[in-house]
Amino acid sequence: MSSDNEVLDAITTATQPDQASIDRLHSRLVELSAIEGLLDASYTFMQSPIGELMLVASDAGLVKIAFENENFEQVLVDLSERLGPRMLLAPERLEHVELELMEYFTGARKHFDLALDLSLTGGFRQLVQQHLVQIDYGSTKSYKEVAESVGNPKASRAVGSACATNPLPIVLPCHRVLRSDGSLGGYAGGLPAKRILLDLESAA
Repeated sequence: MSSDNEVLDAITTATQPDQASIDRLHSRLVELSAIEGLLDASYTFMQSPIGELMLVASDAGLVKIAFENENFEQVLVDLSERLGPRMLLAPERLEHVELELMEYFTGARKHFDLALDLSLTGGFRQLVQQHLVQIDYGSTKSYKEVAESVGNPKASRAVGSACATNPLPIVLPCHRVLRSDGSLGGYAGGLPAKRILLDLESAA
């Protein structure tokens, strides 16, 4: 009886692909999906000084940076409804994004050179979010100043809402927007993360 079990174990082991084979198959799936235009979005994860980040890109460009406290599983569910259900873990398709972010976190990069997909936002919010890149590295503006810059001086609260719903934090630097009294205000990644980013830029 034991010899039969040994034979069965040997057959099972022989028919199970090793991890290297699985990785090759996955890479091939990603490659073919990209060629055939079958993916709605690709995603990956990276470690950073402000915790783990999830990076998501469509064919048009980087579409979402999510913080760990946003619940990555829920973020994927939400994105599948907005972008489409064909989403695949594909780190190789986001290597350039991760590289630029790591350069930023080490102080070697002050501006990003990435294609962006702004389809998750629109209207006044998108106007504000696009304006954020005009706030110089190491500088800050108040919500009121941003409102004035985009031509709507009375829209400070709407600017705050645009910053809170920014789908591309760090790259579209909403962390550089503070309250008029200099206090931090809010931040999707949490106030400690906002302080880390401001300190990182002030130290450069």
